Amino acid sequence: MNVYETKTMEAAVKGNSYVGRGIVIGKSKDGKKAVSAYFIMGRSENSRNRIFLEEGENVMIKPFDESKVEDPSLIIYYPMRKHDNNLIVTNGDQTDTIYQFIKDGKCFEGALNTREFEPDGPNWTPRISGMITFDDKNDFTYKMSILKSADAEGSACNRYYFNYSALAGIGHFIHTYIQDGNPIPTFCGEPERVVIPDDIDAFTKEIWENLDENNKISIYVRYTDLETGEVENRMINKNA
Repeated sequence: MNVYETKTMEAAVKGNSYVGRGIVIGKSKDGKKAVSAYFIMGRSENSRNRIFLEEGENVMIKPFDESKVEDPSLIIYYPMRKHDNNLIVTNGDQTDTIYQFIKDGKCFEGALNTREFEPDGPNWTPRISGMITFDDKNDFTYKMSILKSADAEGSACNRYYFNYSALAGIGHFIHTYIQDGNPIPTFCGEPERVVIPDDIDAFTKEIWENLDENNKISIYVRYTDLETGEVENRMINKNA
């Protein structure tokens, strides 16, 4: 086994009908951009009834059709929020928990120690989170986390944290599920090493076009220039 194997995002998601929600963080191949991507998938009508909306530097999720909302608690949240030199990306309302902790001078891990997986048994969907921290040397580091049920009954929460230096052309991909199932098997192991290209349009297209056509809902990709701070975003909503 090659522990440094690096996949393309096409290879990471193609042919898998349900990887759930996914976060990718890394650095572009030319070493000039910090890259973050977040996508959502859904099987139920409630899950599929969503769109991404930009709100300044932040991204929020809203119902596409308000009249069809069944349970908003696990589907409506900020997947991306910026505070000072930190960009937070998560698959749930733990975005706000992390944001508040960072704002109060506390840490990413401390915030997530107060949270656990989603209360949606028997799936017990993991909470996945990431955070980029920009430094004053035109570079950054990043963290990722997954909060998972310790057993099939949801009786306890296991918390895993990963810290990364940013390497040109390399990113890490974490997602909620291994594949479709009943119950749905949760992600296992370390975040996957993936290739991060220089072109935001090519990267967005690579992920979006290889996600399962029936279950994909929305994707948001951000490239941040490390020297100038200039931001480029791409957003695709299936419910356009």
